[in-house]
Amino acid sequence: MTAHVEARTDSVEPERGARRLLDRAGRIRELGVGLVLVLVVAGTAVANPRFVQPQSLRDLLLNASIIALLTVGQTIVVVTRNVDLSVGSVLGLSAFITASVVAAHPGIPAAGALLLGVALGLVCGIVNGLVVSLGRVPSLVVTLGTLYVFRGLDFALAHGTQVNAADLPQSLLGLGSGRVLGVPYLVLITVVVVVAAALYLRSYRSGRELYAIGSHPEAAMLAGIPVRRRVFAAFAVSGAVAGLAGGLWMARYGTVDAAAGTGLELQVVAAVVVGGVAIFGGSGSVLGAALGALLLSTITSCLIVLGVPAFWQQAITGALLLAAITVDRIVSLRLAAALRPDRRKADHHA
Repeated sequence: MTAHVEARTDSVEPERGARRLLDRAGRIRELGVGLVLVLVVAGTAVANPRFVQPQSLRDLLLNASIIALLTVGQTIVVVTRNVDLSVGSVLGLSAFITASVVAAHPGIPAAGALLLGVALGLVCGIVNGLVVSLGRVPSLVVTLGTLYVFRGLDFALAHGTQVNAADLPQSLLGLGSGRVLGVPYLVLITVVVVVAAALYLRSYRSGRELYAIGSHPEAAMLAGIPVRRRVFAAFAVSGAVAGLAGGLWMARYGTVDAAAGTGLELQVVAAVVVGGVAIFGGSGSVLGAALGALLLSTITSCLIVLGVPAFWQQAITGALLLAAITVDRIVSLRLAAALRPDRRKADHHA
């Protein structure tokens, strides 16, 4: 009996050590992204002091808020070793349908419009989740297909028309342009969602199980974790967050057509990876992903201020993505090497 307890204790220690190492590596990655962000802002401020004026900083945060919000749902999906490429199309579909409904019924409050966007996004996320979890179809294939399905549905509903800001109530538009104590509402909403998701992933069992699924799906299933249910829930949450982003997109820009959100999915995936979320699942945080979104948005704004051509903006983003994937792979290999002696020790005691 005593030997069994000792063997079980020894087998738990490597897992705790792995978690501590992963947490430490994640914090280092987040600090690295934050340091690069500070250096980029400081360097641009030296070249153009107007870049750090209050209004410029508010615009910078506003430009990053939608992408940062989308990274929350994407992170929850990616840590399970999946990916959601349909978030841009879900945003566009939710934004256009919500804008059309609100334009036809101006009495709908701003909160009701946002809830409608969340509901529409949730339906799209449920479709993705059902096919991936129950159909066991690779998420890359499923969400690439629904990217075009949702966008095609958006264009079919729009029929070449658009909803203008003049058709929307001022209370809703004020949500996109207003601020409290100098901080835009969109930024506050994004911060609340990021903090809530971070607390969930860190403090709740079902949130931690998502990391276990991404680290080793077969082992997670053997451990009794409802893998299919968790993966389904991850895609549902991603869709709901994209729907919320669609409602906020409508409030931010006012004019909405069928092309809203086109191409955002690649920016979101890039932000998630640059922010330290492992593309192969199992590690990362929503805070790091949000910092990645802020960094990429800041770099784009800095390059525009410095007069750098658009081609180089895309090239730098791609280079950052490749660098982040390379660093992630190196860190993963070193962590595996560091943990190998502990695992051998656990196997010996077992």
